[in-house]
Amino acid sequence: MENKINFKTSDLEKMEKQTAVHLINSLGGFKSVALVGTSNGQGKTNLSIFNSFFHIGANPPLIGMIFRPSPPERDTMRNIIDTGFYTINHINEQIYKKAHQTSARYNKDISEFDATGLSAEYKNNFQAPFVLQSNIQLGIEFKEKIDISINNTTMIIGEIVQIFIPKDCLSDDGFVNLEKAGTLTCSGLDSYHKTLQLDRLSYAKPDKEITSLLKS
Repeated sequence: MENKINFKTSDLEKMEKQTAVHLINSLGGFKSVALVGTSNGQGKTNLSIFNSFFHIGANPPLIGMIFRPSPPERDTMRNIIDTGFYTINHINEQIYKKAHQTSARYNKDISEFDATGLSAEYKNNFQAPFVLQSNIQLGIEFKEKIDISINNTTMIIGEIVQIFIPKDCLSDDGFVNLEKAGTLTCSGLDSYHKTLQLDRLSYAKPDKEITSLLKS
């Protein structure tokens, strides 16, 4: 028997603001969550948690993310545009509380790396800092900025130019085992989750039965 609550736009408008925000942010389901590492022209580091990532294409390998309206000043976006480089670092169970703390509004003179106890790691001559404690790390080169007028947000598109993955998390066919890497997901603004793989299925074709790709 159906037992569902119905909300209309008029109901949302009457809600306490933060309640409506939690509701809408939860409706999209589970999302990618990661730490974005940047530095400015003087080498001052910045670290911020984001859950607005999305895949754009594999060739070239493009990934997008959404920035909320400014002000307040967005140090991460300014650093990305000024330097042209940033990192995306997966969050695991050992660091998720520290990662969440990076969402606090620190003074621009304070690095979130220092404030949270996470470690900046520079490697392969990449200009932006990785998070040492992250198991999967991506180096991104900034490609395009798109302003979205309907809600004053900004889309940043970058190309993946560096990838660091634990050897035992990469399958022969290129599939990345995120669970083995300990990658967490999130829902809403503050709920973090571990995952359990149900299955991995074969490529769908009209005249072929779907089969499991997992080894029995």
